[in-house]
Amino acid sequence: METIAFRMTLKPGMRDEYRRRHDALWPDLAQALKEAGISDYSIFLDETSGHLFAVLKRPAEHRMDALPHLPVMRRWWEFMAELMETEADHAPVVVPLTPVFHLD
Repeated sequence: METIAFRMTLKPGMRDEYRRRHDALWPDLAQALKEAGISDYSIFLDETSGHLFAVLKRPAEHRMDALPHLPVMRRWWEFMAELMETEADHAPVVVPLTPVFHLD
């Protein structure tokens, strides 16, 4: 199992709405994430910068690369675009984070 982390950016004043939408995550999106191999997925907010830090686990044979092509993922990105920094296709701007320390 591999652990990966990445950063996204929330627009100012959108914390509560971001949380509300994730608290009501669509079941078909949750299923797609699980089917892609994603598990133990958490997102943390740095309130001072608006940066969202996501951490998840995935197996070597994950299928995360297929997610951007799924209609449910595209709909979610459109639904969330007003809340965060996005690319032209509404995908969130994602900055991979480099692991520098781990303690088991």
